[in-house]
Amino acid sequence: MKIIFMGTPDFSVPCLNSLIDAGHEILAVFTQPDKPRGRKQELTPPEVKVCALQHGLSVYQPKTLRDGEAMKIIADLAPDCIVVVAYGKILPKEILDYPKYGCINIHASLLPKYRGSAPIQWSVINGEKETGVTIMQMDEGIDTGDMLYQKAIPIMIDDTAESMFEKLSALGGEMIVDALRKLEKGELKAIKQDDALSSHAPMLDKKISEIDWDQPAEKVHDLVRGLYSWPIAQTSLHGKKLKIYRTSLGKGRGESGAVVNTTPLTIACKEGAVVIEELQLEGKKRMDAKTFLIGHPLKINEKLGE
Repeated sequence: MKIIFMGTPDFSVPCLNSLIDAGHEILAVFTQPDKPRGRKQELTPPEVKVCALQHGLSVYQPKTLRDGEAMKIIADLAPDCIVVVAYGKILPKEILDYPKYGCINIHASLLPKYRGSAPIQWSVINGEKETGVTIMQMDEGIDTGDMLYQKAIPIMIDDTAESMFEKLSALGGEMIVDALRKLEKGELKAIKQDDALSSHAPMLDKKISEIDWDQPAEKVHDLVRGLYSWPIAQTSLHGKKLKIYRTSLGKGRGESGAVVNTTPLTIACKEGAVVIEELQLEGKKRMDAKTFLIGHPLKINEKLGE
């Protein structure tokens, strides 16, 4: 099949590689413009661009898809299908309607749940026991198109948003090849989404990073897992910001936010307790809790978040 691929972050790369390995003709790759990154703000290409250039593919990085230029490029290339994975731009109707097989999107949730830009993180934050990948026919809405193909995988108690990114990215790469084969054969049945069952997964904001120790231990643990590896859950200690990178469910009772054990470092929640495994105090390096306690000994009943 002749395909135009649209994607930007590292999540999209396995899907592009799968299409190449399956022998599809990738006519071009559309991705976001290079952006400054890091302390030096060096102009850095998106991961998809790096991958595409390694395979000798043509790359386009339009600032907008609505001035007619992108549509002209697409019409000249005449793709059978446009595959979209975390591209980061809304496709106008003229592009959506152009390819023979339409525009196919790979979305990292079990639609109609978790429509939006951060479905993986919110699935973990909300304590879901499973998530998955939905391949859908795109329409003008945000993740509202008819579903073509869907697979679920479990979210384990120690999974983080980062580990689920890796699992779902790999799953999407496997599924898109199978989906396109079935699409060509007319074996996929479009299923309309039930809007009554939908939920929204908005972009993450640092404002949600603050740990509320008055929540049950499971909710605190889910927040830590869901915000790893950005923006990272946090609390405070002696007036300084304390980032919490990894936790597990522990045992103990006490006032919310109080230290109830130091071997391992266990903090009481409204219900239950969590064990802090990895953390970083403001101005210090990230370290495991045992090492942290050598330089910053904590007393039983000492409280975090005050």
